[in-house]
Amino acid sequence: MRGSRTLVPCTLAVIWPLAAVADDAVSRGAAVADQWCRHCHPRADDPPAPRMAFAFEDIVMRKGRDRDYFSRFVREDHFPMTTFRLFEHEKDDIVAWLMALQDAQR
Repeated sequence: MRGSRTLVPCTLAVIWPLAAVADDAVSRGAAVADQWCRHCHPRADDPPAPRMAFAFEDIVMRKGRDRDYFSRFVREDHFPMTTFRLFEHEKDDIVAWLMALQDAQR
């Protein structure tokens, strides 16, 4: 019994910060997308504009779009996309945000 009283707080102490880090990555990814990507990629609630790329909400729902796909994609050059300007941690944050956006769409 004594061991279980110690195990629960220890488990929470490990899991809780991991959830916060994931939330932080999603928030940072949203900020990076707003700064670098929204010039071309609208959000679903943005007013329509000519010559815009696909909305993030549409992109994340395409077949085959998973964490591995997005991780590869943000590390490849896609003219005129500016992925080369992003630091590696920013690319990871973008992927975390895209996956959270995908989860919210389902």
